[in-house]
Amino acid sequence: MNGLGNDFVVIDNRLPEQEHGRIRLTDRRVRAIADRGQGIGCDQIILLEHSDRADIFMRIFNAQGGEVDACGNATRCVGALMQAETGRPTCTIETHAGLLGAAVQPSGDVTVDMGTPRFRWQDIPLSEEFHDTSQIELQIGPIDAPVLHSPCVVNVGNPHCIFWVEDLDAHDLAQVGPFLENHIMFPERANITLARIDNEREITIRVWERATGLTKACGTAACATIVCAVRRNLTARSATIHLPGGPLFMEWRERDSHILMSGATELEYAGAFELSDFPA
Repeated sequence: MNGLGNDFVVIDNRLPEQEHGRIRLTDRRVRAIADRGQGIGCDQIILLEHSDRADIFMRIFNAQGGEVDACGNATRCVGALMQAETGRPTCTIETHAGLLGAAVQPSGDVTVDMGTPRFRWQDIPLSEEFHDTSQIELQIGPIDAPVLHSPCVVNVGNPHCIFWVEDLDAHDLAQVGPFLENHIMFPERANITLARIDNEREITIRVWERATGLTKACGTAACATIVCAVRRNLTARSATIHLPGGPLFMEWRERDSHILMSGATELEYAGAFELSDFPA
């Protein structure tokens, strides 16, 4: 499946336990499945499992093998799968980041309630204390003429760092992304976004996704962007976020601080593969 080109191998892991147990994914096996040359190829692998608290539990592995807490586009894809399975337009999805609600709209777009953002420096987390995380001291380039500086940071299920720029093409995100992702400021690494304000209702972004690299779309980056834009008084509380893969409509709801994300999903194909074909 994909959400605006951000693609996933989604595996149903809800079958009763067999003699050798349910599917277990090692780092090595995840990397092999995600490999676009030798494997199936994807940005992330999603395991669907039973939940005692929600309609489904979604386990997320990045292409390098690590397990992560949140992925907005994958959540929308799972919401579409659950609607097709149950016939109900709404469902609840449990993740390591908490419980999320998904709703399939009459248009076919899927809206996900991504919960509330976290702003305290220790919750993002940062390695240094900042009282105001809407603008921290972090820059790339000369001290007196930095190329990138003063980003807004937030946790929306995973850590994000947003730099505001006037020209997206003036910065090589493929070059600065890995450095910033692994900067000492981010003990759990961070997703790095370059964002350009087009007007009060539109923002265009490019994303270096943690442990994935340049991506066509990143749902949590769009969540982080709308939140940070509002904190800096740059846009309204609802806006369209334009990514290379397409648009996401975002709203940071004032009454309860929940982030709502809406956009398209696509089931590319379904099938089966032998897990034993990939190294354990």
